[in-house]
Parts: sequence; structure tokens; C-alpha cells
Amino acid sequence: MAGLISPAARDTLEHWLKHLSALDGVAENTLDAYRRDVLGFVAFMTQHFGEETGLAPLKRIKPTDMRAWMAQERSRGVAARSLARELSAVKSFYRWFSERDGFEPTAVLATRSPKFQKKLPRPLAQDAAKAMIETVEMQSPKDWISARDVAVVTLLYGCGLRISEALSLKGKDAPLPDVLRIKGKGGKERIVPVLDAAKRAVDRYTHALPYQLEPDEALFKGARGGALSPRLIAKAMENARMQLGLPATATPHAMRHSFATHLLEAGGDLRAIQELLGHASLSTTQAYTAVDTARLMEVYADAHPRGRG
Repeated sequence: MAGLISPAARDTLEHWLKHLSALDGVAENTLDAYRRDVLGFVAFMTQHFGEETGLAPLKRIKPTDMRAWMAQERSRGVAARSLARELSAVKSFYRWFSERDGFEPTAVLATRSPKFQKKLPRPLAQDAAKAMIETVEMQSPKDWISARDVAVVTLLYGCGLRISEALSLKGKDAPLPDVLRIKGKGGKERIVPVLDAAKRAVDRYTHALPYQLEPDEALFKGARGGALSPRLIAKAMENARMQLGLPATATPHAMRHSFATHLLEAGGDLRAIQELLGHASLSTTQAYTAVDTARLMEVYADAHPRGRG
């Protein structure tokens, strides 16, 4: 069915993907998923309209067309979570497409995403998080790469950074200061305290680094001296978790989950943790921290004026 898509539609899709890659630094796996999702959508519209879908029909899509696509996806067994992901990709494409070509994308952008039960993130236990850092160090025969991977994973766990945030650090950020100013999602800035363990890990890496560290270039470098790809950290953690017998959920992002959960378990204030993570709402932080309800209620009781006493 994808073979019926017009060259103009396919070229437009590829231009959008190049835009995401060049300006937003979207990972290759994500780009592949976006390509599949939007191609599937355009292929459906080709069949739905009964003609080769060039750009003109794609600009005239109505709410009924969107409902027909979603009904077809559900009828072929696409789960609500997967359909929500597909719709998100289509909306992202249409925001760019409509801005570029100057048409009104309301029918697409106003389509409601199907509801689904969000899975709570799974943090690692404290001993497992520490074992992960120690085992990541053993994944490369090159000392400087081992030191690099330990430094990155220590930042994820010790500072609660996203992998993209850790890899956005520049040479001028080393040696690490007592606090980092991190620009997170939506360009929102936050201040993050830096633990001594993270400072030491980055110092060890920079002293072992065989390349010149330029102030405005990436702090963390790949084997050839370019900016480090997040896939390499994910791969090192994948190898480490297999050796440790940890589940597939032990990913770079799980280290950030673990940071939040362990802080809360140690009696950290929920709102302070929210600020450290850069979450817009407290409910996001609550979902992010896999602490049982009793513990959350205990924290709430301690913090609430009527909860004491």
C-alpha cells in the first residue's frame, strides 16, 4: 500500500525527518518509527480517497477522515498505546507540514488520542544502581571509554539528568561546578546540584580523554572524537544489565527514575524533587517515583500543616 504514495508526499516526509535529525537531534530509531507511522497514515489516506495521495488531499483532511483512519487501526489490532504513538507522529508531521505550506491543520491536530493506562517507570534498587555503574566500567577495554561511560551514568543517577541533558554538556562545563544549569524539555532551565561522585567521575574521564577538549564542543566524545551517541551508553548499560541479571527496563532513563525514587525514599521533599527533575507538574513526579502509596502519604502528612500532630 505504501507504494501508492505520491513522490511529492514521500519527499515531504523525508524533508521533515531531515529537519528533525538536523535541528532537533532526534535519534535514528525514533526517526525510523516516525517514518513508519506517517507512511502508514498517508498510505491509508491513499486508499481512503481512492486515488494517489499527493500533497493537496493531505491538506484537506477532515475529522471524519481521521476517525476512519483510527477505526481502521483499531480494527487491525493496534493497541491504544501504539495508536496514540502513531497519532503523535502524524500530529508532529502536520505541525511542520502546515507551517511550511501554509494551511490549516486543525482536523489533524484536534484529534483526541485514545486513552490508555500509562505504565509506571521501574527504578533500580539502590544496590542495583551502584552495581550498574560499577559494571558499566567493565564494558570497554579502553580506559578512557570506561571512564566516559561511568561519568555519564553517574550523572544520570547522581543528578537525575536525562541522557540528552548529560550529552549536551560542553567542554567548558568541566571540571563540573557545584551546580549545573540544565536546559530541559521545552527549553525550561533548572539548577541541579552536582555530587562529589559525579565531579570525580567526570574529572577521571577528562584526564583520560585522548582528544583535545574544546570549550564549545561536546564534553562526552565518541571513539573518533565526535559527539557521543546516546546509543553507545544504552549499549554499555544493556551489556551490564545482562551480566547483572537485571530486567530490560534497566535503561539510561531508569537511572533518572532511580535518582528520584531514592531521594523520596530518603525523605526528600516531593516539590524539591520535582524541581530537580524539571517536571512541570507534581503529579508527573509522583508517577515517576515508584514509591508505594503509604510512603507518599507519609511524605504528604509530614509536609501538610494538618498532617502533623
